[in-house]
Amino acid sequence: MKALQVIDQAFRTTVEEQDDTILWLIQSMRGAGGDLAVLLSGHGVQYAVQRRRQPPLRLADWQQTEPADITRDVTNLIDSGVPVYAIREDLMERGLSHQTPLSGIQVISREERVSLYEQADQVWQW
Repeated sequence: MKALQVIDQAFRTTVEEQDDTILWLIQSMRGAGGDLAVLLSGHGVQYAVQRRRQPPLRLADWQQTEPADITRDVTNLIDSGVPVYAIREDLMERGLSHQTPLSGIQVISREERVSLYEQADQVWQW
């Protein structure tokens, strides 16, 4: 079964957690043998061009010691064989189209996403 993971929200829980929970879940499913693909759309396209680690959260004397590293997490997915796509028009609408996507991310049009949906047995929207 092939599952397409559509991520259209960015930075969910990354202030208080060390990972984006959905990227972590996808990595775990891939490690268990899942046949997955990721589509970054909406605000999620920010992950396609993210280059810096999240700044650590500081509250009074406490500081988070392991802030999220989205670039590492997306690169790990790609390195493990998970195809990662980003919607060109969503990058453009957010002023991100001039930035180079991370190596391995395939930028596609909104029209091309139809074939991704057709290739998947299930589509999980996050």
